[in-house]
Amino acid sequence: MTDETLIDWDDAFANAAYIPDGASYPERWAQDAAAFRAQARARLDLPYGEAPREGLDLFLPDAAPLGLMVFVHGGFWLAFDKSHWSHFGSGALARGWAVAMPSYTLAPEMRIAGMTRQIAQAVARAGQEVSGPIRLCGHSAGGHLVSRMACADAPLPDAVATRIDRVVSVSGLHDLRPLMRHSMNDRLQLDAAEARAESPALNAPRGGVRLTAWVGAAERPEFLRQSALLAESWSRQGAQISLVAEPGRHHFDVLDGLRDSDHPLTRAVLDG
Repeated sequence: MTDETLIDWDDAFANAAYIPDGASYPERWAQDAAAFRAQARARLDLPYGEAPREGLDLFLPDAAPLGLMVFVHGGFWLAFDKSHWSHFGSGALARGWAVAMPSYTLAPEMRIAGMTRQIAQAVARAGQEVSGPIRLCGHSAGGHLVSRMACADAPLPDAVATRIDRVVSVSGLHDLRPLMRHSMNDRLQLDAAEARAESPALNAPRGGVRLTAWVGAAERPEFLRQSALLAESWSRQGAQISLVAEPGRHHFDVLDGLRDSDHPLTRAVLDG
């Protein structure tokens, strides 16, 4: 008997069906993000490449930034763009940090390896605008992409990579192999080689980066496993990595701490 018969992988990665009023979150995020952009000091739609979705929004504090936080959105590499998430930069902005939020090309137009390259480009572009340390944070598929930036083989220029000293993967996906058995793989087009190469938990961490795998304690078991797996794999390789399961939080409200400048999630990203 194989694991395909034991595990319903579509259900394992399902979130909204297990969250009260889960389907309402994207619209609420979009409304809150639009309200935030309307009053923020921002430079919107800065290009980091030539493709239509290769752009980022840069939010700036009132004084000279202490550094740069880059937030990468989720959506299983299939959905959303930067416009849904602007308000999750408010905690870092209140602490005096600039916040960049990129979009990236979605599947099936782009494979995940290509998205990894795009995020590296976006981080490098944002780093040209803001000096000082760079901190990365991403949610779900975005958690995967920022974890890839902490891998030894991340496609980052050395001058940018050395500025990245903290990464927080929020409810991140770090082992992509199960997704080959998910119906979404019709669009992701993952094969065994790409799933292996693009799984942070199966790769070597880059030295000098402290990573936090942050997950809601009330999330689906697979998301808890994904964070625990990264923590176990990288700790065995000598990485500075910690695992936090935030009590009472599910896959959607686990991001809310980023709106509070003093929340432990915001501190995990910014405090060195």
